[in-house]
Amino acid sequence: MASLLQIPLIVAPRQRQLGIIPSRISITTLRLGLGLGLALVPRKSKSRSNRNTVPSSSLHNNRLFVSVSPTMASTAQKVLVPIANGTEPMEAVITIDVLRRAGADVTVGSVENQPRVDAAHAVNILADALVSDYANTVFDLIALPGGMPGATNLRDCAVLESLVKKQAADGRLYAAVCASPAVALGPWGVLKGLKATCYPSFMEQLAPTATAVESRVQVDGRVVTSRGPGTTMEFAVALVEQLYGKEKAKEVSVPLVMRSNHGDEYAITELNPVEWTFDDCPKILVPIANGTEEMEAVMIIDILRRAKANVVVASVEDKVEILASRNVKLVADVLLDEAANLSYDLIVLPGGLGGAQAFANSEKLINLLKQQRESNRPYGAICASPALVLEPLGLLKGKKATAFPALCNKLSDQSEVINRVVVDGNLITSRGPGTTMEFALGIVEKLFGREKALELARAMLFIRP
Repeated sequence: MASLLQIPLIVAPRQRQLGIIPSRISITTLRLGLGLGLALVPRKSKSRSNRNTVPSSSLHNNRLFVSVSPTMASTAQKVLVPIANGTEPMEAVITIDVLRRAGADVTVGSVENQPRVDAAHAVNILADALVSDYANTVFDLIALPGGMPGATNLRDCAVLESLVKKQAADGRLYAAVCASPAVALGPWGVLKGLKATCYPSFMEQLAPTATAVESRVQVDGRVVTSRGPGTTMEFAVALVEQLYGKEKAKEVSVPLVMRSNHGDEYAITELNPVEWTFDDCPKILVPIANGTEEMEAVMIIDILRRAKANVVVASVEDKVEILASRNVKLVADVLLDEAANLSYDLIVLPGGLGGAQAFANSEKLINLLKQQRESNRPYGAICASPALVLEPLGLLKGKKATAFPALCNKLSDQSEVINRVVVDGNLITSRGPGTTMEFALGIVEKLFGREKALELARAMLFIRP
């Protein structure tokens, strides 16, 4: 019998008390859930009949799980995303997240001798398994993130090299971003006679092994390449298109709130400008939780650490390891209990529906946010968090803000919600995964100045060099 998919939807406490549990849900609501970071979790059906055409539901751990028949879900394509010590975390996590949004069966494989990988910028990721466990597995796509020495570590993995060479020989899809086209794919001999692109400083290294082009994303036959962190979301959507077609790529990209003018200089909307001050080096708290949108969290952490800010990643759960919205396993620096003993120049909340609700239920985090507001220190949030955390706490009172498009109706003041990043005094808010780079760069701009922010934007290829 075909298996079902479970989509967890949070049931409001008042609904639980009254015993009100929706029995069916519209496709529109399902798409909203996908945009906010609700994971699709495979589940075996216990029913002996396949006659039900309406999604069924059950309540477990305060979540409503809506079972969806296979006809409502995309056919899963098997994808391997290998990671290594030194991998660029934005490139890895964005690729994984977007492909899982499309319904792909993504395996995150470590080329190290353990699942935990020390990615660049002190971001720690737990792989699903070791690449060596999949030496004889056939994948529909193998996609390599970049980063140095991550790309070199991927190149030096004999099992991965064998998998990619077989992928190319069999005419199946393979891809790489940033340094990896030049450092890994080129030396493996799988770019011969093909157009490819990579990070600008590796273009000379790429040239002898491929026809080097400067496209943000280059598709040539069954290989897809891209330039860097700032082009990875476009890269990931292109991979969705290669696997599932243009319609699915459009369906996935709309809730991301991507830019239409890739490569152009970004802008933020600022009202009631004030100077954000700090002593020596800004200390920034980024809380994460089960259900946090991993793209948003990782981009914020990565970019702020690139700017040399002191970023503390704190788990609001009872352990440092969290399972993010698309089942990416991230490892925080500390528990919030420990982090709460310090004061911060900025507290910034990533989104994701489950993560935002975990934040709203954390008394320690609520107290920290209220103290931040009372002491006139900066704070910010993106995606679901402005609407589900800051607004209910009164932390948007008298402020202009934005949020994930489908949640903007929860904001008491909706006059600026169309803007991608809104700064109002000591508050900064933004819309979703596709606005996160602008959001993080807006924070860099407020702390270090616009020139520093533009320098980082160019280095990441978010805007043209």
